[in-house]
Amino acid sequence: MLPFIRSDLAQFTAYKPHPSSDTANSVPTQFDRLDTNESPYDLPPELKEKLAWTYQQVIETNRYPDGGHETLKDAIAEYVNESAALPLSNTAANISVGNGSDEIIRSLLIATCLGGEGCILVATPTFSMYGILAQTLGISVVTVGRNETNFEIDLQAAQSAIAQTQNPPIRVVFVVHPNSPTANRLTAAELAWLRSLPEDILVVIDEAYFEFSQTTLVSELSQRPNWLILRTFSKAFRLASLRVGYCIAHPEAIAILEKVRLPYNLPSFSIAAALVALQNRTLLLESIPQTLSERAKLIEILSQQPELQITASAANFIYLRLKPNGLSSQDTVLKTFHQKLRKLGTLVRHISGGLRITIGTIDENARTVTRVQAVLGDLEF
Repeated sequence: MLPFIRSDLAQFTAYKPHPSSDTANSVPTQFDRLDTNESPYDLPPELKEKLAWTYQQVIETNRYPDGGHETLKDAIAEYVNESAALPLSNTAANISVGNGSDEIIRSLLIATCLGGEGCILVATPTFSMYGILAQTLGISVVTVGRNETNFEIDLQAAQSAIAQTQNPPIRVVFVVHPNSPTANRLTAAELAWLRSLPEDILVVIDEAYFEFSQTTLVSELSQRPNWLILRTFSKAFRLASLRVGYCIAHPEAIAILEKVRLPYNLPSFSIAAALVALQNRTLLLESIPQTLSERAKLIEILSQQPELQITASAANFIYLRLKPNGLSSQDTVLKTFHQKLRKLGTLVRHISGGLRITIGTIDENARTVTRVQAVLGDLEF
């Protein structure tokens, strides 16, 4: 280690942007890229043409972008209200925009836990960036498990962790609704527990997959100033390459986030793309029913394989595990499974004792079924 670097960073592993790549390079396009939960559909050509015109005629590259995001925040608030059937409930004062949800998560950690003032609670398996970002800031991460059948949070363990963790106390609880990689919605028991948490604990509910689940907790925000909801343009809105995330929360919480947010954190082109996506949301979200139909088809077909177990999904991916057989090491077999699928041309994510498979195009999903069945025929259980 260089002598001026924090000693604890030697223990960390950098997040791998392309989990199925053997190098730091992007994954070649000849693969079916079903490992990062992106939309399989690019922006329609007419929207790309509109954005090209905007870049040529409107955006001044020698000028800083709109650092306040007011126009974009107004458009997001309109969409949030529409999506939750809450006319005029949220305004720009309830919205903060980030360079992906990751930047907002980092800002939240800076605003709540930095300087030894708090730590965070997560239930694993879940989105890894909560823990990664906390650790890079020197913030402790308290983890609890999940039910192995339905992936519900171990609520007894979570409550005990909050009671027993004091120096520093748990200041933020992160949950994903529906969870990644396991694709399950929050249960009634989990929601009741979140509602019971005191106001000195920030509850962050990540709704990255809202457009696929159509289940949101936005309507509860007005009564819960310690709740914050994260969303993103990277999934259903097809803007993963442009890195636009946002959150909805009490105006006072938003005001704090604006204090710690980096200035000019979104490029002008990303702002323009998010606005175009919202203005054309009906067109872009037309692909959702097909994704849900393909998801159901994939689950139905793969569930017929006697070696596999697949739980219900409320997201744009499925989580596949091997049924216990008492013979082989599950993780070893899964690693081989993952590698063989890659050799056949399908990239999936090997994570937390299972394979997470993004729902792709009709053709990609058909190839996935064929390749999974071929690999199962080769594996020794």
